[in-house]
Amino acid sequence: MNNKTLRILGTRGVPAAHGGFETFAEHLALFLVKRGWRVIVYCQDDGVGPVFEDRWEGVERVHIPVSQAGPKGTIVFDWQATVHAARHGDLCLTLGYNTAVFCALLRLKGVPNLINMDGIEWSRAKWGTVAKTWFWLNDWAGCWLGNHLVADHPEIKRHLETRVRGDKVTVIAYGADAISAADDAPVRALGLTPGRFATVIARAEPENSLLEIVSAFSRKRRDCTLVVLGRYDREHAYQRRVLEAASDEVRFVGAIYDKAVVAALRFHSMLYVHGHQVGGTNPSLVEALGAGNAVLAHGNRFNRWVAGEGAAYFDGADECASAFDALLGDDARLAHMQDASRERHRAAFTWDKILGDYEALLAGYLPAAASEKHAV
Repeated sequence: MNNKTLRILGTRGVPAAHGGFETFAEHLALFLVKRGWRVIVYCQDDGVGPVFEDRWEGVERVHIPVSQAGPKGTIVFDWQATVHAARHGDLCLTLGYNTAVFCALLRLKGVPNLINMDGIEWSRAKWGTVAKTWFWLNDWAGCWLGNHLVADHPEIKRHLETRVRGDKVTVIAYGADAISAADDAPVRALGLTPGRFATVIARAEPENSLLEIVSAFSRKRRDCTLVVLGRYDREHAYQRRVLEAASDEVRFVGAIYDKAVVAALRFHSMLYVHGHQVGGTNPSLVEALGAGNAVLAHGNRFNRWVAGEGAAYFDGADECASAFDALLGDDARLAHMQDASRERHRAAFTWDKILGDYEALLAGYLPAAASEKHAV
């Protein structure tokens, strides 16, 4: 029996097809398996039927079919996954705290459980009162119920320290692959010229500054293109405002999930624009650093720590427009910013570093090692 066993909860499963946590779970699972761990990942399947198990690339998967759609289905899946994990007693890593109250079962069963506390979800403007209350309560629950907490950003750790003592929280950021080359065919297929476009990759929500970015870019002719990834629907009030603010130099290319196409867009961009106003270490920003993008980001404390001093920052449409004015015609400055992004990625956000930090932390909470510690 392998005494280095980890169960990963809180994602839709592997291989990744949905978002940042799934991508991280895939990287961590494969990394640990290569290093002799037994890794079990819980996977949410759509539909009905019994729970079943299989293997993927040496990773064990527990598939839990769920008939409910949306958030309700996620809650059902998280509960069933927690019940299943509680039967075994293996070390657990829960990604996200949105259903952290369920971790009470792991605590009652004496199952060691580390929780990645993600961002400050309840503060996001997109949620209504009921959702914000649910997330706020689970934020507290995760802090109390986890044996140890992972924060992906120093500012998230400061937030958690208002609930628990600091030594219960370890900062481990998000990782990204370095992109040192990419075929330009996917870029040209979209009608774009390599090196003559800026990119924005974000959900079309007010807190991601899409309206400010698009309107700032569209104030004057730029002789280049702003490429906006994501779904936009004119029936959605905010998204309609973004679409209507765009000049003919803005291209809305839809949601693109093909990793090779996204990598090509990143690599051949002259500038990556990141408008996220809340959250910790956002995967999209880290991936831009890994691609060597010059970065123009909203100047909040989260983004400034991630992108570092080599990036440019804005707050509001006027500052964003001024930044476009200054950067888009300055090839030397853009090249310097690209070098700074690559260096920031090498220093802090390579997968080898991030996954090695996770393994070191997890090893200390394996049941044999945890039994030597006092309960947290």
